[in-house]
Amino acid sequence: MFVKSRFCARAALVLAAGALAVSAGGCATFKKKHKTDLSYVERPVDLLYSTGAERLDKGQWDQAVDYFREVERQHPYSEWSRRAILMTAFAHYEGKKYADAVSDADRFIQLYPGNASAPYAYYLKAVCYFEQIVDVGRDQAATEQALTALKDVVRRYPHSEYAADARLKIDMVNDQLAGKEMTVGRFYLTNNQPVAAMGRFRNVIEKYQTTSHTPEALYRLVEVDLTLGLKDDALRNAATLGANFPGDRWYAYAYKLMTSKGLRPSVEPGDKRSLPEKLGIS
Repeated sequence: MFVKSRFCARAALVLAAGALAVSAGGCATFKKKHKTDLSYVERPVDLLYSTGAERLDKGQWDQAVDYFREVERQHPYSEWSRRAILMTAFAHYEGKKYADAVSDADRFIQLYPGNASAPYAYYLKAVCYFEQIVDVGRDQAATEQALTALKDVVRRYPHSEYAADARLKIDMVNDQLAGKEMTVGRFYLTNNQPVAAMGRFRNVIEKYQTTSHTPEALYRLVEVDLTLGLKDDALRNAATLGANFPGDRWYAYAYKLMTSKGLRPSVEPGDKRSLPEKLGIS
């Protein structure tokens, strides 16, 4: 299962918090209103906004959305309305309504592309996709969307705090995509389709060579090469594995496999642990 990290978005959404000077008594009175009252009673913008923020703090995501949307409806041209769009997006994100959060973020970007909070909107959109990444055995559409959106954050705002976190998440996403390629490649191996498997393992080497899956991908290529009788390719892939990961267990496996076929790579493996007689696909 892909391990995902939550991000500290609350701090980023403290937009001019000092302006929210609302009396406790006023908020207490307003809280008694049913949310359906919002459609008929005009309320002060600061009261609507602060009540939405209060609902957000309490984890009442849908109610928070209602109040922030009412800010937009009743005060569409105010500074509060602009802030409310992002707060709505964040409330949807917290409520795991990612499609709605992405839509809110896109709306903010379209309306205020040059605003100082635009980097956060791009980042929130990327994290919504990131949070939907599933295990490597399932479709990776959200993973691809996350990668595209995260790269967009880095490209547009390379020196922002969001770009720094986006770079970390990009590494995680690439590892996920490489893991998917490895899973499919192993499936082809177990079903005696070495040529199809070779393509998947090469994808890992060419597209995701900085991920943790690279040593195994090189080993699996050695396996496939030997299966197909491509001894020169097997020697070349084993040499690449040995040169870059001499102490890795996958090179120790490759060295053992090569020597069992009468081939001897030039680099001795650095991993001296005992190895199984036969390495299965796991």
